[in-house]
Amino acid sequence: MYLLALPTTLTLLALTTATALPSPSTAKTPLPLLIWHGLGDRHDAEGLHSVGDLAKEIYPGTHVHYIRLDENGDNDRKETFFGNVSEQIGRVCEGIQNDEELWKASLAAAGGGKKGDELIVDAIGFSQGGQFLRGLLQRCEGLSFRTLITFGSQHNGIAAIKACGTWDLLCKGALALMKNNAWTEYVQSHVVPAQYYRTVNVSTGEASGEYLAHSSFLADVNNERDVKNQTYKERLVEGLKGKYVMYVFEEDTTVIPKETGWFDEVLFNKTKDGDDDEERIVVPLRERRMYKEDWLGLKVLDERGALVFRSHPGDHMQLDEEVLKGAFEEFLGPLDKGEEVEVEEDGDLDGDVDELVEGQNGEKVIFDCTRYRPSYLEGWCWEITHAWENWGGPWRSERVWKQGL
Repeated sequence: MYLLALPTTLTLLALTTATALPSPSTAKTPLPLLIWHGLGDRHDAEGLHSVGDLAKEIYPGTHVHYIRLDENGDNDRKETFFGNVSEQIGRVCEGIQNDEELWKASLAAAGGGKKGDELIVDAIGFSQGGQFLRGLLQRCEGLSFRTLITFGSQHNGIAAIKACGTWDLLCKGALALMKNNAWTEYVQSHVVPAQYYRTVNVSTGEASGEYLAHSSFLADVNNERDVKNQTYKERLVEGLKGKYVMYVFEEDTTVIPKETGWFDEVLFNKTKDGDDDEERIVVPLRERRMYKEDWLGLKVLDERGALVFRSHPGDHMQLDEEVLKGAFEEFLGPLDKGEEVEVEEDGDLDGDVDELVEGQNGEKVIFDCTRYRPSYLEGWCWEITHAWENWGGPWRSERVWKQGL
């Protein structure tokens, strides 16, 4: 286990939101928004609430629910370091299912219904809050996300633990328990970062045996063990109605490896005997066995265009208002605010595209070389096929990555 330098907290930079922003939609009720903060943060932090305030300014009427494990901010921060993640997710599930205001906002956005039908929300997770929100979706019956956005999260775990700030005693206590004890039953049920710590067998490129045998959270929610939990796959595929947006920070020195935010596998090899330098081999999600065999449903989501891979300059949680504003405008808001590419009544296609060609059987194919593609897909473009089904509609839209152009 590597010991590097961890900042005291992983809080967001305070945002300047004093100037009111124009609302893309004022006539429709926006979906409520869940926000789960990261390690060392707290639900009542000013920076976190500035994120919720920004969502409200863009979409007035947005109900924002800040996930917390304790109403006391100090205790909530403590539980980001110490606690049983599975038990914490269970408490969060129970809490939101019994939240009358959250149900009211969700049903209003959905256009009606009653409590107990389906609780549909948008969700944003910062750092470890991202994988915890995904775990919540997979485990919390009756919950659906229209959009899940994660910033700098550890979906494929962490391979290293950074050293703590000088005066961060909570962090130091957690790190001391993990050192050389990460796979003990006590640590796996009491130290939060240990429950998404992950080691790899470099010779096979797959998860290590000790991780698969002892991981109390991540190996389970990632469906990495031989016996798969089909319910996890079904809830992720069926419970995620729209996009799964994953941001990775390009200069992230806190999350190791940073590519974990895209479910990539990273293998670390020593360059030579006695040398501390390491060679990093990145295996993209689409080349991994978990994707090809679709253990979790990520392949299904990808084939329907739900997976969105984005990167952002800077270190961990170095976010500015413009990035958040752009993401919120694109992915949050009312349920029926429309798609990125629209088909008008005359069949014409609107949207920013690089090439439009005629395909077989009368379908129209868009090649969209979006600037948001991940770096390992350089030279690839979205192929968006719009086909007129059965000569009488409706339009069918499919998206896959294609090489070329």
